[in-house]
Amino acid sequence: MRMSDRAPYQAFPDRPKLTLPGGARVAVWFIVNVEEWAMERPMPRQVLTPPMGNPLQPDLPNWSWHEYGMRVGFWRILDALNARGLRATMALNGNIVNSYTRIAEAARDAGWEFMGHGFVQRPMHQLDDQRAAIDATVAAIRGFTGKGPVGWESPGLTETESTLDHLRAAGIEYVANWPIDDLPSVLHTNHGPMLQVPYTVETNDIVVHAVQHLPSDGFMNRCIDQFDRLYQDGETQPRVMAISLHPYLSGVPHRIGYLERAIDHIRSHEGVAWMTGEEIAAWYRGAMGL
Repeated sequence: MRMSDRAPYQAFPDRPKLTLPGGARVAVWFIVNVEEWAMERPMPRQVLTPPMGNPLQPDLPNWSWHEYGMRVGFWRILDALNARGLRATMALNGNIVNSYTRIAEAARDAGWEFMGHGFVQRPMHQLDDQRAAIDATVAAIRGFTGKGPVGWESPGLTETESTLDHLRAAGIEYVANWPIDDLPSVLHTNHGPMLQVPYTVETNDIVVHAVQHLPSDGFMNRCIDQFDRLYQDGETQPRVMAISLHPYLSGVPHRIGYLERAIDHIRSHEGVAWMTGEEIAAWYRGAMGL
């Protein structure tokens, strides 16, 4: 099946009128991406270019940049959400339950959803056996939480022509790899329907800070502008807003306050449903009779 055939085109004005829980205008979900980077492999992202432009391994400075997020930044994000009574969906590499058990325990204790994000941080295209990596991730999360993941976000949002089929066969019910709409929709697989729950490459701190290198308040401004328009649009048809966070970016001292301000701006509005990805998927299935 061609990739483009998995997501038949839908014009937003033709979508059936839906109602969020409580009649909310916007459903907001946080995705906190928790990843395992191997110092011996090329880093998924870089903050410091290598001397003389020649990549060096082990890449200590860029590995350490990420590691700071796991040791310090994650806890700032956790505290910011806990203080406001909010939960997140944690997109985690499956091996996090072994390599960063303390983080997995804290997310579980906070009632966060665990969403599959690969077994370690590698694009799906680079895996020798996608299904084995998916199964290992599902098993790790089930073994740690007592429940397999309902959702999946591939590292770097990567998919090959067969990824969706492998995911659906493994019991995954929704993906965050297809940021194509303001509402969920159905993707076709060889093993039955898969939902896409709206994700984002815009209100995503990777894009704002690691790619576009905007100032520390850039993510706050973008999140506020995004929410304000979706809230306006939601008067006639509800919308879904994703806020994608990485501990080594949003959890650092010069950015965390701006994240808190963005959250507080959204919290100052009535008609907001704070949900997890799993809850959004379940709501949509019920609303559409799927």
